[in-house]
Amino acid sequence: MIGEATFKIWRTHPGGDGTFQTFHTTVSEGMVVLDVVHRIQAEQAPDLAVRWNCKAGKCGSCSAEINGNPRLMCMTRLDDLNLWEPVTVEPMRAFPSVKDLVTDVSWNFRVKKEITKFTPRTPDAPDGTWRMAQRDADRVQEFRKCIECFLCQDVCHVLRDHGKHDEFIGPRFFVYTANLEMNPLDTADRVPDLKERYGIGYCNITKCCTKVCPEHIHITDNAIIPLKERVVTRYYDPVSRLLRVFR
Repeated sequence: MIGEATFKIWRTHPGGDGTFQTFHTTVSEGMVVLDVVHRIQAEQAPDLAVRWNCKAGKCGSCSAEINGNPRLMCMTRLDDLNLWEPVTVEPMRAFPSVKDLVTDVSWNFRVKKEITKFTPRTPDAPDGTWRMAQRDADRVQEFRKCIECFLCQDVCHVLRDHGKHDEFIGPRFFVYTANLEMNPLDTADRVPDLKERYGIGYCNITKCCTKVCPEHIHITDNAIIPLKERVVTRYYDPVSRLLRVFR
């Protein structure tokens, strides 16, 4: 496939707002959206700002919204798009714009610092190491696949539409918290923070975060729902509350 396609790319203005700028460019078989952005940058708009690194779907740098859907530009093939219509490319909406397709995602790193870190129990082996069942290791292995592209954060309506950044840590960090909470070596208790500080009650498990994850992590089913269950058991289950009274 060799032909011409129309791309409408978001460009910011000095005043802070922005508009779509239309580009007509040549495309060929095997190209991804990031290839097109680079071609436009090289041939028509040398000042176009775009963040990228590995071009292999592993660094999470080139997150953007393509035709309104949060995706990695390097993993979105032109073959999967309708090139008979203009393709829109814009920055993630849940975070402040820096320039063009680049957003400021530093809020995510500040949130991560606030989550109680891994607190291991005393080593249980003579050599000073720990022992754990393979099934427990397998349970949290999925969560470690996250590349922190923050597409799940971007698509989450609590952050995207309601701007609850001060009250809600988002799907990415529920995955991070689940990774810690479900580790049998960890002794920290994050359940009170999940309820009071992390805002897990805002999540209504629509699974939009799971749908956009490029690593196919089952964010809702394997991380968020189990964490919600821990909060419900601790604070709202009458039987559990009664047992705690007698203890």
